[in-house]
Amino acid sequence: MAEEKNTLNEEAVATNDTEQEETIEEVFGEAEVVVETSATEELEKKIASLEAELEEKENRYLRLQADFENSRRRARLDYEAAQKYRAQSLISDLLPVLDNFERALNVETDNEQTKSLLQGMEMIHRTLLDALKKEGVEPIESQGKEFDPNFHQAVMQVEEEGFDSNIVVEEFQKGYLLKDRVIRPAMVKVNQ
Repeated sequence: MAEEKNTLNEEAVATNDTEQEETIEEVFGEAEVVVETSATEELEKKIASLEAELEEKENRYLRLQADFENSRRRARLDYEAAQKYRAQSLISDLLPVLDNFERALNVETDNEQTKSLLQGMEMIHRTLLDALKKEGVEPIESQGKEFDPNFHQAVMQVEEEGFDSNIVVEEFQKGYLLKDRVIRPAMVKVNQ
C-alpha cells in the first residue's frame, strides 16, 4: 500500500509536472504569438509608411516631370515667336521710309528728267516691298472695307453718300501686318 501511495504520488507529481509544462508551453506560445503579432504589426506599419512615402515621391516626380515638359514647351513657343517676329523692330523703322517713297511717287511732273528719276525710285520702292513681303509684311487693305479697330485707327468721321455706315472712305496712312500681328494700324476716315 505504501508502494501504491508512492506510485500514486509519483503519478500525481508526473501529471502535475506535465500540466505545469503544458501551462508553461502555452504561456510561452502565447508570448511568441504576441511577439510575432507585434513584430508583424510593426512591419506592416513600416510597409504602409514606406508605400505612402513612395507614392508621395512618385507624385512629386510626376509633377516635376510635367513642370519640366511645360517649361520646354514654353521655351519652344517663345523661341518660335521670337523667330517669327524677329524683324519687327527693323520693319517698324522702315515703314516711314516706305511712306516717303509712296509720297514721292505720287508727285505729278512733266519734266523728263524727273520722270526718269521717279522710275528709278519706283523700282527701289518695288524692291523694298518685295523684300518686306518675303519677311511676311503685308499692307492692310482699308479703302471701301468695313472699319475694324484691330486694323484701323479712325482719325475722322464723315457722312458721305454712296458709302454704308462704318465703311472706310479714305486711307491717310497705310497700315501693315507682320504675319498675323499688326505692326501699324491704318489711319482712316470712316463713314458714319
